[in-house]
Amino acid sequence: MLHTDQVWQYRHRTWQRTLLQNGIKPSMSRKATALDNAVIESFFNKEKTEIGPLKQYKSRTKLTKKIRWFIHDYNTNRIQIKLSGQSPIAYRQLAA
Repeated sequence: MLHTDQVWQYRHRTWQRTLLQNGIKPSMSRKATALDNAVIESFFNKEKTEIGPLKQYKSRTKLTKKIRWFIHDYNTNRIQIKLSGQSPIAYRQLAA
C-alpha cells in the first residue's frame, strides 16, 4: 500500500495504473484534511533524517537495505507515546 495526499500527480491515471501493475494498492487522504497525513509525514521525516543523503549510497541495493532496516527497527523497537509506550508491532499484537 502506498499512501499519498491528493495532489494531481498521484491522482493521474498513469500513476494509478503503474501502482496497480506492480501490486501496490493506492491510498489517499481526504481532501483538505492535512491531519490525515501527519503520522506518515512524521515517519518519512524520521526516515529521511536517519537514512541521510541519498548520494551517500553507492547502489540501490545498499539504499534498499538501509530503508528495510529502518522500517523493521521503527516497527519493532521504537516505542511510541501515542501507542501507550509500545512499538507499533507490540501495540498491534495487544490490540489483536
